[in-house]
Parts: sequence; structure tokens; C-alpha cells
Amino acid sequence: MGLSILNIATEKAVHNWNHFILENDHGMTVGVLDYGGILTHICAPDVRGHSANVVLGYENFEDYKENPNYFGAIIGRVAGRIKDATFQLEDQTFSLEKNEGDNHLHGGTEGFSHVIWEAEPFEKTDTVGVKLTHTSPDGTGGYPGKVVTTVTYTLGNDNTLTVTYEAETDQPTPLALTNHTYFNLRGDLVDTIDTHQVQIPSGTITELDENLLPTGRQMPVAGTPLDFRNGRELKDGLGQETSHAPGTKEAARQLNIAGNGYDHYFLFNEGEQQHRIFVQEPVNGRTMTIETDQPGMVMYTANGLDEGLALNGGMSKKHLGVCFETQAHPGALHHNGFPGIILKPGELYQKQTSFKFGVAPEREG
Repeated sequence: MGLSILNIATEKAVHNWNHFILENDHGMTVGVLDYGGILTHICAPDVRGHSANVVLGYENFEDYKENPNYFGAIIGRVAGRIKDATFQLEDQTFSLEKNEGDNHLHGGTEGFSHVIWEAEPFEKTDTVGVKLTHTSPDGTGGYPGKVVTTVTYTLGNDNTLTVTYEAETDQPTPLALTNHTYFNLRGDLVDTIDTHQVQIPSGTITELDENLLPTGRQMPVAGTPLDFRNGRELKDGLGQETSHAPGTKEAARQLNIAGNGYDHYFLFNEGEQQHRIFVQEPVNGRTMTIETDQPGMVMYTANGLDEGLALNGGMSKKHLGVCFETQAHPGALHHNGFPGIILKPGELYQKQTSFKFGVAPEREG
């Protein structure tokens, strides 16, 4: 196993980012930027042993500076939308940056996705990785407390990429971290994610209003295109107008609100410490098994992805990738029924999500 570092130099010193290439003994590679902790590429083999990039990323690294689609980035302090960019904590109202209309999205312009992390690469017997550390000062983006966060990317010889999150604070503060990588198991952007088959252990989603904010209601998914418990193709809920989507009118409306696709929080079934999501691409046999100790996941099918962006492998378009944002939900700040997201002094925030790449058993050989 090995690790190499590519220094990215531009005319401005702030762009002297480090790009780490993680490679295991089987030739699987993962690219990590210290800016935003961005996963620039993941190259994994298909059933025939052909390796291809299975995530969306920019062709030119300069475009990551703004990165409005959050390609591959660490999201924090709080992933998702916070209504009216305000929340109350211990009888005090905190006002956050309004960076999406009247609301606060993904930690704002000073969020974890747009800062340079202190990077420490490492290599062990069966793993290689990068440990990223960032200190967010008290008041950043309007959030209380100094938060010290460590995110570790570890690539194993079993073709598993593990993302470990740890954080501590000196004041009570909201914290809900995730990663915003867009996956496309077809590889090298040869097609959309329509035929991806996905299985999610969730019987409810969080209902959204017209502004993609949670209403506070948990909506049953049975009998709708939002039911992934037994697995289904993503195209069942993509690109359909409200009147044509199968299932209940409520589910059809939810798909329409999200831009004729998925952008919903799936609350995992209770009673298990670990939750497993399975993804398969039927054409080339690639699979991805996600395991997490997070309470739920936002699945976003790039319904609002800008078209015509120069990506690594082709041009961007709607439904070209799918995000599996394992996380707690910011709706906890305004509604009951969500797992809490307040981190207190003396507590250790600790979460982990792994992505194991393989091929469908029946396609092997």
C-alpha cells in the first residue's frame, strides 16, 4: 500500500492545497483534498476488474474553491437546512448566516466544506489514510462554542473506505456532520443513476415543505416510491411529475417538491446500533455497502445539479449522481421526534460511516 501527495499551487497562496492519493494493494484509489476534506475521486473495479471513478468531482481543482454543489465535501457544523437561520439553546436565540434564502444551509460559507484542514497522512499494515483536523472558533457563522473536529479517511485492503468523525466543544452547540459525495457506480459518468438499485432500512421519511424544510411529520413510506426496504431502482422516483408518480398523492408531492427526485431524510429503523444501505449497479455489477451508526440518512439524487459543469469524466447534468448523507437531522432544533444534535462540553461526538465496494456475487467470474 502507498500514499503520495500532490501539491496544488496556483497564483494565490490560499490555493496551495494538498491532494492525497490513497491506494490499497488491489489498486483501488481515493483522492482527498485538505480543502473541505473533499473526496475528489474513488476508483473501484467492476465485475470484469475494470477500474473507474465512481464519484462526481471537478475536472479543474480551482472549481472546488466555491463548490456550490458541495462535491465530496465534509459538511458541518450542521448538515442540512436550519429554518430562518435561527435556533434556541438554553433560552438564548442564535442567529446564523442566511446563505440559502432566509435559511442556513450546510454550515454556511464558513462551514467545514470551505476551510483548509490540517492533514496528517498515515500508513499501517492493512490500511492507509489521512487524519484531518479543524478548529472552528466560537461564533463562526453564528454558532456558539469553539469546536475541534477530526475526520479520518481510512482505506482498507478489503476495498472499504471508512469515514470517522470526532468532535469536542467548550460550549453547548449544535453539531451534525456528514459527507456530501455524489456516487455513480456506472463509473466515469457514462450514464445517470436511474438504474441504480438501492436498499435502505427505513419505514419513514421526514416530510418536507415547499422550501425543503422539515414539517416535523414523519411520513410512512409503505406502498410508495420512497419505500426502499426491499430494494428498488432509483428511476421509480426520478423525473416524474406529481400526477404521474406511483403510490400515494403525498409521496408524489414529496418527490415533486424535491425537484422530481429524492432529497429526503430516511430515519433508520430503531433497535440496531449499525445500519446497512446496499447499492448495486446492474450493468457492470459494482456494489457499494454502506454501514453507519448515524440515526438516518439524506438521499439526494442531484435533482438540482447545475448542467454544463466540467467534471472529471464529462459534463454535469441532473441525476448524474446520488448522495448518501448519513447524519442526524437539523430538524431537531425546531421539532420533536428527531434525535438530538446538541453537543455539550465534556462529551465526545463520535460517528462512523463506511463504504465497501465490491461486485455482485452472481456476476463474479
